[in-house]
Amino acid sequence: MQSQEFSFELITQNDNARLGKIYTPKGKIDTPAFMPVGTQGTVKGVFVDDILKTGTQIILGNTYHLLLRPGIDILKKFNGLHKFMNWNKPILTDSGGYQIMSLSSLNKIEKDIGAIFKSHIDGKKIILSPEKSIQVQKSINSDIIMVLDECPKLTKDKKTLSNAIDISTHWAKRCKIEFGENRSKALFGIVQGGLYKDLREESINNLVKIGFDGYAMGGLAVGESQLEMFKILSETIHFLPKNKPRYLMGVGTPSDILGAVYHGIDMFDCVLPTRSGRTGLAFTWEGKLNIKNSKFQKDNSPLDPNCELRGLNQYSKSYLNHLIKSNEMMASMLISLHNINFYQQFMSEIRKNIKSGTFATFYKKYIDYFN
Repeated sequence: MQSQEFSFELITQNDNARLGKIYTPKGKIDTPAFMPVGTQGTVKGVFVDDILKTGTQIILGNTYHLLLRPGIDILKKFNGLHKFMNWNKPILTDSGGYQIMSLSSLNKIEKDIGAIFKSHIDGKKIILSPEKSIQVQKSINSDIIMVLDECPKLTKDKKTLSNAIDISTHWAKRCKIEFGENRSKALFGIVQGGLYKDLREESINNLVKIGFDGYAMGGLAVGESQLEMFKILSETIHFLPKNKPRYLMGVGTPSDILGAVYHGIDMFDCVLPTRSGRTGLAFTWEGKLNIKNSKFQKDNSPLDPNCELRGLNQYSKSYLNHLIKSNEMMASMLISLHNINFYQQFMSEIRKNIKSGTFATFYKKYIDYFN
């Protein structure tokens, strides 16, 4: 079903685990959902047609990187990123908030202005205000737009975290004004507060008062342990509106995703499937396999005998081991595609088990399987 307006349907719950659907003019998204990351308008090393065949219903792009290259003028000529990269399904864009943290040596933050960057490409000064972030995301023609936030590095300093909430709330209000009224697209707020329940509750209350189409848990997957992440989710997830999608940014391993679904998260993104693919690490129903390992040198079995996509079940672990050791780009392409396909299989199984009421059994079987 395609809709002319963005909406979210919560179909059923199995304890805290939620089964739902997001509807957009570009297509529906079954949740819990995993979004492969296409930071610069491409999911690294994977053809768009192949991504579609994995069952992927939405991908992620990045405001900061697309602002620098190819630039807004070019994206406007193509009416956004969809046509530019030949992707006809929904796109979510990160606002650039993560780059405020990851490129902190190249930027400074001013609450009333935004983030002031030096481009990592040519050193050119860039001002990414909340308004500019929304304008860029509109030029990208994103289906789900994220507010600009300040995402602090992992810290236990409450003053630093409280200041990030103050700035992020101020920016969220400005983003909401700039976004305006557009029912065909969605604007998501981003929760901050580190590992403190009271700060997260404060941040959520601030954002709910402003009112958004969905809510993301930001400031996690920044170096905390899996146990710490699950703990703060369990303590704060009930503060979020039940009738809006919940997105955990930058997560993660299959075990991270499974545990977060257990606590009530609906949406995920991570570079791990393709980044791991480029280093020879494959995620399979046998667990994690480092294909560079010499034990696979004479292994004639495929990564997944049932995966016919791009003939993946015709390539042996022995051949992949050879490609990796020979530094052939085909190795990273094949394993990256395999990993994305596995992640989407994993999400499909999660959804099936929530629907059938057997999620608790599935959770117990796989929660430690990929660690």
